[in-house]
Amino acid sequence: MDIAIIGTGNVAWHLAPALENAGHTITEVYSREAHRADKITNQLYTAEVKTDLDFSDSTANIFIIAVSDHAITNIADAIILPEGSVLVHTSGSMPLEVLSYSSATYTGIFYPLQSFSKSRKMDIDEVPFLIESDDQTTLQKLKKLAKSLSPRYYQVKSKDRQALHIAAVFASNFTNHMIRLSEEIMRRQGLDFEMLQPLIIEQISKALEQGAKASQTGPAVRGDLNVLDMHYQFLNYNDQIAELYKLISQDIIDAN
Repeated sequence: MDIAIIGTGNVAWHLAPALENAGHTITEVYSREAHRADKITNQLYTAEVKTDLDFSDSTANIFIIAVSDHAITNIADAIILPEGSVLVHTSGSMPLEVLSYSSATYTGIFYPLQSFSKSRKMDIDEVPFLIESDDQTTLQKLKKLAKSLSPRYYQVKSKDRQALHIAAVFASNFTNHMIRLSEEIMRRQGLDFEMLQPLIIEQISKALEQGAKASQTGPAVRGDLNVLDMHYQFLNYNDQIAELYKLISQDIIDAN
């Protein structure tokens, strides 16, 4: 397929070369700032830098919007596309309807369910792709496109994708934030964070193998109120962290 990428963020950075490696042609990479698009096109064979949203002469048949959520609607409304084109976005939280006023003949969702960073290499064939379209022919195209990248692809409606995205925030973003807080506690005490790394790896592995509820340990699940109180008092140097500890501990108690 001939594909144009609109955006130069983390998703575009990984998706553009992955699509090319899968045998597709990236025709253009759009950014208002040419140097940002240059960084992606330099990894590709034939892609051109584009700094305006007039794609009326493009040879692409699929246009992928890979920008921040708040920018999707403005781009969809402003982009000029050739007849018969498919316009998709890669957001986990924005519905299909945000593309409804675009000039695209067909619209869809092409959401890679993963946390991307430019500094970290990603095995794209391990990434689940969530696809959606109201048009069956477009849906088949998106299935074919997803299948060329990964064996993990799923047809998911917008309302279900929102629930999945919220679950992903808990599983990934919130977990990462908890690890950051543990780093701060260790650093404040002058301790080496590496001591916690085997515990973190084991806990996540166990949760994935046995289920999170079955693998829950710690003073809250044991109902050890003395230890919970000692921890709460220790954290009083930061009221916000102390309250967070108390709230999560209570939620663990209530869940068991």
